[in-house]
Amino acid sequence: MLKQLRSWFAPAPDSRVASIRRQGKSVWAESVHLLWSVWVFITPAMGSHYDLRWALLTLLSYPLFLTLFAKSMLAARRIAPRYAIGLMGMSIVLAPWYPSGMAYFVYGCVSYSMASAKRIMPLLLRLLLANSFYVVVAGFIGYPWQALVSIPCTTIIIAVVTHVERYAHEKDAALKLSQEEVRRLAATAERERIGRDLHDLLGHTLSLITLKLELSRKLFDRDTEAAKREVAEAERVARHALAEVRSAVTGIRATDLAAELASARLLLESSRVHLDYLAPPADMPAEIERGLSLILREAVTNIARHAQASKARIDLERDAHTLRLRVSDDGRGGVGEDGNGLCGMRERVRALGGHLSIESPRGRGTVLLVTVPWPQPKLLQPVAMEAAPRPQSTSV
Repeated sequence: MLKQLRSWFAPAPDSRVASIRRQGKSVWAESVHLLWSVWVFITPAMGSHYDLRWALLTLLSYPLFLTLFAKSMLAARRIAPRYAIGLMGMSIVLAPWYPSGMAYFVYGCVSYSMASAKRIMPLLLRLLLANSFYVVVAGFIGYPWQALVSIPCTTIIIAVVTHVERYAHEKDAALKLSQEEVRRLAATAERERIGRDLHDLLGHTLSLITLKLELSRKLFDRDTEAAKREVAEAERVARHALAEVRSAVTGIRATDLAAELASARLLLESSRVHLDYLAPPADMPAEIERGLSLILREAVTNIARHAQASKARIDLERDAHTLRLRVSDDGRGGVGEDGNGLCGMRERVRALGGHLSIESPRGRGTVLLVTVPWPQPKLLQPVAMEAAPRPQSTSV
């Protein structure tokens, strides 16, 4: 019996509780919403009075309310609305004898909005029908007009806000999941590239070192000098390999702007944002490339999370003295001077000796412009040829 009860209250994979757990939140945080059920116990103090009938109906209905509310959170999405409808039905059935049941109706509508599909208009229509029916029943029974006005207004507002909030949380969770998938794929590709590079770099070198050491071991008894030469050659090859490995590791640690642009396209496409970009200039200094890559990553993440854009563009332009990174989108705009990680980006730009500006009129997209100085080649010092004495011509 206890085992069957546990299985009945086990959360379904697509339930509201399972979704909360996937977002890393505590399920018990959702139970705070049950505090509003205090209206079940307060309502008699406002109109009727506490009597034996109220106590018996509360004793019978409140555990059923908790069960139906819990099942609306634990059941699969296609079944959960049935428990929410059960809450509404229980409230309507109890209406002639139990005004406190109005709270059950509010919970039923809110639970229905949390369990229903994502489209708002069908949900709003169903809530209007349910509230209209409840108002007709309550009016026929003789509920005060204040209740007939406040219940549908409160119910619909809370249900719609809850529905929109749930949709926003699910969209944000899906975006984070897609970002993690992009990073995972990028990390996998990077590991494979590193493996290939190290194999190409060390495979031949280690084979050569092994061969020379084997040869030196065979020559050690017959020709000591030749054996020493082979050992010295193996040492030279090993030192050369060590230098190459250090160079390769330095390249691996460096942030590549071209790779960051490719990752940006994957991330934005997973958020249904079309990205156009130009290839970065060649021979970019490593310090500038690393700094701009981190700035670009932050800017693209902001577009994916906050901009609500459909198109974005990244331009990299260089002239003789400056390099300009321009990131634009057609989203909602309205970004403040210090919003969405701009403080961190400004610090990175200042470290490069550059300047960051942003234009973000509300409803007209955002343009982020980063300008950094391009390092100038050092002028060769004039050779002191003029100071040297000129050879005197001799006449024969």
